[in-house]
Amino acid sequence: MKVLLINGSPREKGCTFTALTEIADTLNQEGIETEFFHIGTAPLAPCKACRACAKLGRCVVDDKVNVFLERAKTADGYVFGSPVHYASASGVITPFLDRAFFVDYLSGTNSFPHKPATAIVSARRAGTTATIDQLNKYFQITQMPVISGRYWNMVHGANPEEVKQDLEGMQNMRMLARNMAYHLKCREAAEKAGIFPPKDEEVVYTNFIR
Repeated sequence: MKVLLINGSPREKGCTFTALTEIADTLNQEGIETEFFHIGTAPLAPCKACRACAKLGRCVVDDKVNVFLERAKTADGYVFGSPVHYASASGVITPFLDRAFFVDYLSGTNSFPHKPATAIVSARRAGTTATIDQLNKYFQITQMPVISGRYWNMVHGANPEEVKQDLEGMQNMRMLARNMAYHLKCREAAEKAGIFPPKDEEVVYTNFIR
């Protein structure tokens, strides 16, 4: 089993990475393989709403979104991390997730449904819960079990050293990692017992214009 940890911070080894590393170390202790994916700082175009991905099976804009989607096919769970920028997720991770989740859905690849996911955020001071709410919406619209700890999934600090001093925050990273491992092991046991995710219905679309 493997969990893919996505770093949505412009800084590859900053506060968000510090929290993700604590999660990865705990998952490894639980026998779960981990892989990091840093989105980086290269410009990411927003979704063009062209829907070409439905035919291509990938985004028409060939950048890190397509690289990530290939790796997502082999992942059993996901941890998405972002710093707080103006009380919301980073300007890097937002278009990244918009396109990744839309491509996965329209292309029929379905790498995300029924796989567990969690969002963690880092901040110097505030805006954390708003950012967590924003990121969790990607999972909740995609039939993904949302993994939690015993508190909101956040760490505080202006630099990695300060984040490590956030003892409660770092403890929660370990707790949610163990919860992720537990969910993955339960899913594996269920599949061995012949219990699989429910079948989908054909999606019904409605609007509010009559």
